[in-house]
Amino acid sequence: MPAFIALLRGVNVGKAKRVPMAEFRELLEGLGYTSVVTLLNSGNAVFCAPSGTSKNHALDIAATILRKLKVEVPVIVKTAAELAAIVAENPFAVAGPERSRMLIAFTQDRDGRASVSSIAALVSPPEKFLAGRHAAYLFCADGILESKAGAALLGKPGKLATTRNLATTLKLWELAKAAGASGSGSGATRKRKH
Repeated sequence: MPAFIALLRGVNVGKAKRVPMAEFRELLEGLGYTSVVTLLNSGNAVFCAPSGTSKNHALDIAATILRKLKVEVPVIVKTAAELAAIVAENPFAVAGPERSRMLIAFTQDRDGRASVSSIAALVSPPEKFLAGRHAAYLFCADGILESKAGAALLGKPGKLATTRNLATTLKLWELAKAAGASGSGSGATRKRKH
């Protein structure tokens, strides 16, 4: 059964837009998704679904969060194959602790990726930036909090995107591979906390 990755933008930062991960898991299960796993508290989930497109799943999840949790939040969903392409396209070789300084901007479609390209003008060496075919990639050599481009990506210029650092993205990729391999539609739910 195909695996999908759901990414919520801007949840659980401060007191606004609270989406508890236990409720997020239950909500996804209520939509009929199986093998549901959440990662961290920042709105990441992997699930299996027998059919449907990434965009349709994103719309369904966003509408259900609004209806059940009374929180309006942008949702981006990628297939495991789309996530694999995003990971493979990463042009910057970073390892170990540097993975937390590498942001990947996920968008639902091409228009979102085009809007993220505008932050290129804010990139200051030794930072590196690439707007790729599948995602945008920003390496903040001096840390994300010190980067004007990073702040823009997390703010209004990046409103059509949601970002995850490379370490989180790779964990999601591992979970998606495992879910795709074991997603038998049995309704089993696994929980993972970090």
